Amino acid sequence: MAVIAALQGLTPAFRRRIRLRRQSLALSAVLGLCGALGFAGGTITPALAQQTVNYRYNPLPPKPPKPPRPQNNDGQMLVRATEVNYDYNNSRVAAVGNVQIYYNGSTLEADKVIYDQKTKRLHAEGNVRLTDIDGKITYANLLDLSDDYRDGFVDSLRLDTADRTRMAATRADRTNGDVTVFQNGVYTACAACKDNPKKPPLWQVKGARIIHNQTEKMLYFEDATLEFFGHPVAYLPYFSTPDPSVKRKSGFLIPSYQSSSRNGFGVEVPYYFALAPDYDATVTPRYTSKQGLLMQGEFRQRLINGAYEIRGYGIRQDDPSKFLGEPGDREFRGGIDTKGQFALNDKWVWGWDAVAVSDKAFFYDYNLGPYKNALNSFLLVPDTGLSQIYLTGVGNRSYFDARVMHFLGYSAADDQGQIPIVHPVIDYSNVLNRNVLGGEFSYKANFLSLSRQTASFDAINPTASLSGWCTPTSADPTKKIPANCLLRGIPGDYTRLTAEVSWRRSFTDSIGQIFTPFASLRGDLISANIDNQPGVEKYLPVGSTQTARLMPTVGLEYRYPFINVQPWGTTTIEPIGQLIIRPNEPSAGRLPNEDAQSFTFDDSNLFSVDKFSGYDRVEGGGRANVGVQATTQFDRGGSINFLFGQSYQLFGLNSFAVQDLTNTAVDSGLDKARSDYVARIAYQPNRIYSVIARTRLDEATGAVRRFELEGKANFDRFGLSLLYGNYDAQPELGFLNRREGIVATGSFKVANNWMLSGALRYDITNNTVNQYIVGAGYVDDCFIIAANYITDYAYTSANYTTPVTDHRIMLQIGLRTIGSSSFNTSQ
Repeated sequence: MAVIAALQGLTPAFRRRIRLRRQSLALSAVLGLCGALGFAGGTITPALAQQTVNYRYNPLPPKPPKPPRPQNNDGQMLVRATEVNYDYNNSRVAAVGNVQIYYNGSTLEADKVIYDQKTKRLHAEGNVRLTDIDGKITYANLLDLSDDYRDGFVDSLRLDTADRTRMAATRADRTNGDVTVFQNGVYTACAACKDNPKKPPLWQVKGARIIHNQTEKMLYFEDATLEFFGHPVAYLPYFSTPDPSVKRKSGFLIPSYQSSSRNGFGVEVPYYFALAPDYDATVTPRYTSKQGLLMQGEFRQRLINGAYEIRGYGIRQDDPSKFLGEPGDREFRGGIDTKGQFALNDKWVWGWDAVAVSDKAFFYDYNLGPYKNALNSFLLVPDTGLSQIYLTGVGNRSYFDARVMHFLGYSAADDQGQIPIVHPVIDYSNVLNRNVLGGEFSYKANFLSLSRQTASFDAINPTASLSGWCTPTSADPTKKIPANCLLRGIPGDYTRLTAEVSWRRSFTDSIGQIFTPFASLRGDLISANIDNQPGVEKYLPVGSTQTARLMPTVGLEYRYPFINVQPWGTTTIEPIGQLIIRPNEPSAGRLPNEDAQSFTFDDSNLFSVDKFSGYDRVEGGGRANVGVQATTQFDRGGSINFLFGQSYQLFGLNSFAVQDLTNTAVDSGLDKARSDYVARIAYQPNRIYSVIARTRLDEATGAVRRFELEGKANFDRFGLSLLYGNYDAQPELGFLNRREGIVATGSFKVANNWMLSGALRYDITNNTVNQYIVGAGYVDDCFIIAANYITDYAYTSANYTTPVTDHRIMLQIGLRTIGSSSFNTSQ
């Protein structure tokens, strides 16, 4: 009160100018004035000046600590400064020294801030830093704004946004509250170099003027230059792009370019329509110098429980003769594809995929659909286009899947009439959550119905005729199946319903032996209506056939693990025996086989009760599977695993020795009473290296029938994988000679952001490289560039059966927040 009385005794002229010094002066009294420094046009009264005198101060104040920035102070303001000056004559308030002003989530920091109540302007100078509620940070030497931030200018501006973009300009002028013009502006999405912040970023766009319209959320660049590492590489008199806060906005996208020997040079310029928050569309015209205009369109929509998209393509070719003798030799070519998926609840989804094209080569010839990315050609693009409708449900221990499928053959040799239509295939499986007789009880079912117009024959001998069907040439009159041809698919209709129940329980005795009895009962109902086409009667009876198949199975699995603990690790040796008792396979080899044609006998299915890959075949007869497995875990890390075993046909008909339509399992190593030996050894000394080898050895001679060796090494900067395969001839399946080859992939991180990669497939038998890819790329937080050279096979000859080598080059460049572009060429 003594201080207030002393101030009241001063002359009015002296009282009008009061300098208050403080240690960490928080003008909390100003908070109630709703922004007395001008954000809300408040005033300062003499009474307030008297009230602020009550603060005690230190003549040597330290720098005030920076408190957490308020997110919202309800129109009130918090001010911190070393000094606050009030000029009542000029209606100005000045905060000087380490000024920090917090208002409605925004923060202003500067050496000095002056608010003029007459003009309602806010003037900040010296190390100005303005942080808005969205996290955008503006740095400047001088800032002058209206109290509502609608108009003003900034000198020597640098702007950092919350999404890691940066702008700088010699001056920025703001008008109408939503348009900011940056003079001599620079824009980049790259972070500054930590070691030398003044060093030019990897890329930046300089413009004589950069205009930011906040209402449109657009950036407009005038007289712009694209620079890499400070060196100009492209000049653009004008271009625009959505500002970094925009996720979706209508407008042109960056062009991409293509080149091919048949289509010539092509350029496509997409236009994107942000029609609504939940759906959009893109129209992409592509002009090709040899074939004219290719139009592409895409529509996408996301709903509350899923999403779908539709794409369409069309071209009226200027020069169809470039595809003379091939499916593309036509004036109009086009296609459509669509997909969608929707959730019914947390366990069930349904969806679709669909594709339709004018000809099978359309997508490949124009790099569309599955061939849009040239890398896919090396990554095993499907040979067929799949159209399907599906319903899938997944429970805790149950699974359901139903789908109707149509396959469109993309391969040159595909005959659409030989490809089946599946209507439908249904799978269901469930494991009960409670025990039955102390063990696990499960059941599963499969329903398959398909139709095919034309029989699908596969020649396995050079003398086989491909014109219609294969002539029987077997020297063995007891064989009912022609020796030079397989029937991969029957003409007509085929339906099968399969249901199976299984039970198993494990017992461990006092000395550690593990006994696992198991039992199953499987039943099949089969109906086939086979068309009488040439050659089909050599394999199956034509006409209508209905039959039932029942397969009961009981068995016992025995394991006796021996554990040896040493100071260096733990070794477990486990003999394994499996005894299976069941009747012969009913109608073995005399029924259609659509889903069990693939078969390989190795370590992975040595102890499978039924070794066939599908439901159309079922293993029958008594069998014993025996083997030994050893595993060592090293205390310092690493492990080694070894498996060796053999299978014995004990009684009844050996299903693997029965010749069926596709010779499934013939010459597999299981087609005799004592099977071939199978073995596996896997070694992983640490997290870097891993090696696994698998082999199948002839039971009588010890000859290597099948051998695979795979090694992987993954260092911090280097990765390599190598797969070597050596496979014996299988003339019954069409492999007349031994096959030997290598598939290798590798990558090398040259620097923090640089990567080299490559892959190849080498045919040792024919001493040729079938496929390879070489690539290099750079990726960081703001830029990507990748180049790849790819070779693969394409069926482009006049008779459309002989593959030729296709060479492709693909280049992709992307600038974060600006866009990406690509170029690819094929020959």
